[in-house]
Amino acid sequence: MSSLQKAKMIVDKDFRVSEIDERIYGSFIEHLGRAVYGGVYEPDHPEADEHGFRKDVIELVKQLNVPIVRYPGGNMVSAYNWEDGVGPKELRPRRLELAWRTIETNEIGTNEFVDWANLVNSQVMMAVNLGTRGIDEARNFIEYCNHPGGTYYSDLRRKHGYEKPHKINTWCLGNEMDGPWQIGHKTAEEYGRLALETAKAMRLVDPTIELVACGSSNTGMPTFPQYEATTLEHTYDAIDYISLHQYYGNRSNDTASYLAKSMDMEHFIKTIISTCDYVKAKKRSKKTINLSFDEWNVWYHSNGQDRQIEPWSIAPPQLEDVYNFEDALLVGSMLMTFLRNSDRVKIACMAQLVNVIAPIMTQKGGKAWKQTIFYPYAHVSAFGRGVALQPVVSSPKYDSKEFTDVPYLDSAAVYNEEKSEVTIFAVNRHLEEALPLSCDVRSFGDYEIIEHIVLEHDDLKAVNTIEAQTVQPHSNGVSSLNNGFIEANLSKASWNVIRLRKK
Repeated sequence: MSSLQKAKMIVDKDFRVSEIDERIYGSFIEHLGRAVYGGVYEPDHPEADEHGFRKDVIELVKQLNVPIVRYPGGNMVSAYNWEDGVGPKELRPRRLELAWRTIETNEIGTNEFVDWANLVNSQVMMAVNLGTRGIDEARNFIEYCNHPGGTYYSDLRRKHGYEKPHKINTWCLGNEMDGPWQIGHKTAEEYGRLALETAKAMRLVDPTIELVACGSSNTGMPTFPQYEATTLEHTYDAIDYISLHQYYGNRSNDTASYLAKSMDMEHFIKTIISTCDYVKAKKRSKKTINLSFDEWNVWYHSNGQDRQIEPWSIAPPQLEDVYNFEDALLVGSMLMTFLRNSDRVKIACMAQLVNVIAPIMTQKGGKAWKQTIFYPYAHVSAFGRGVALQPVVSSPKYDSKEFTDVPYLDSAAVYNEEKSEVTIFAVNRHLEEALPLSCDVRSFGDYEIIEHIVLEHDDLKAVNTIEAQTVQPHSNGVSSLNNGFIEANLSKASWNVIRLRKK
């Protein structure tokens, strides 16, 4: 028996946060490392299709049910010429890719990536270069992608074999422009002015698009959150979303603090919501700016090996974090943070999708496999569609070196009215003891538990490899539903998915 005090939770169908925008289960592919070349694209692979795309990777991406993929960067977009990646492949230039100091062959570009996104049933979230380029490049690019025909750039697309426009709906106005590491780094004033004028030009070409302005690259930036405030004072009426980026790591090997880092993420989100609403009030606006958390993940395992990479190589293995079990627990908590804030977080992109800080790994010429973080991502993407509910939680708490009053129970709930299903997601952050949970679900009447999925492992540092799926979920979770109350036992350090359906 656990000595832990029981956690209590109320999940009521009337305690609604928001209809969930499925794009919070988005991802990201940058021309970086082996994400594109050797990841999604490997023409001499036994599983390659007629376009060179790996079918085994396509199958794994489909299992994640990714609705939108951000492309082509990332840091690389700030010096990227989109024209290099269209037209006959034999005529495309090789370029020095300055963000990651590699050679970009441009064998894959806009049209090929749109083809790949269609194969995995995903939309493309396109980024424009506001580092070395600007308004002119952006208006030409959107004309190439979205205009039907009869003009120079739309007819160039048709000449390249794409008669119909791509109809790319969501566009990022640059990437991490607050970062001194960014090629073409800009102050908030400089960026805000450029983003506004670029947005105006792009909307003149296609008034139906949605636009994402750059916010802070992370909460540690000295300009956070003033960068957002200044940017929004310029762009408020011209954009739809402000971006957030955040990565976490367990460099000090303090797991208790590490598993609480989603609380920092929650604080980040609340701060940006407050900043958006401050500018809204200042402008006396009726418009609400929502959030695009378009880079997030765990990233720290590969930092050492990345320093050894030879400059100016082609698609070297960069940022290839091998994720362990505790990483999967934090990723689950980060996903639940989006659900609880889904009234304002409308887009989120796990960075990235294949090989580069990714849930999917591949071997050149060999197999593809699932990292530990694949599983919480797949579960929330599959069962987190519908309405996010606000759980009322009472949980025992702990203090760590970095955080105080950390609830052992981290949770979220989703009601899918169409399927008559309720899903409760939960992490037990206690590293030694199971957590008893009592959950009041009386508002759902005649429901029953159909599955209790658990991801657990005795070794927090256990990883998955090409040889063995050491960390994978099972459906033997301990829970029962009687008289409107779920009684569950959440194993120590575990990710749980409790699914209910109407009888």
